Amino acid sequence: MNEPRTSHRPFLLVALSALLFLECALLVAVSVYLLFELLVASPDSSASGIAILVLAVVAAIWLGTMAVHTLLGRPWIRGAAVVWQVLQIAIAAGSFQGLFARPDVGWLLLVPAILALVLLFTPPVIAATRRI
Repeated sequence: MNEPRTSHRPFLLVALSALLFLECALLVAVSVYLLFELLVASPDSSASGIAILVLAVVAAIWLGTMAVHTLLGRPWIRGAAVVWQVLQIAIAAGSFQGLFARPDVGWLLLVPAILALVLLFTPPVIAATRRI
């Protein structure tokens, strides 16, 4: 098994990891809010509320795992991070339209997702996460 490359981390790799940690922290905050709402408010469907809460918690754990392994320079994080950012862009696009449109939420999701995608494809990040 390859040893993690921790001796020299490019700044852009650290920035990507920080961005993933920030997204993880925000998703943890969303999960806490969903739990609070589930316990305090009476949802139309408890099963749906619990399912959404579980998905949010699993996504937060996954984002935290990606952020840690980004610092370790693991190659698999590039694909995982691209998938997450594309999903985040899709949710952002949905936030800009429809009956309950929230452009503010859309921008808060879109900007970091695009920034993360740009960071993912910079030469220093690709080099730091390349399989040797």
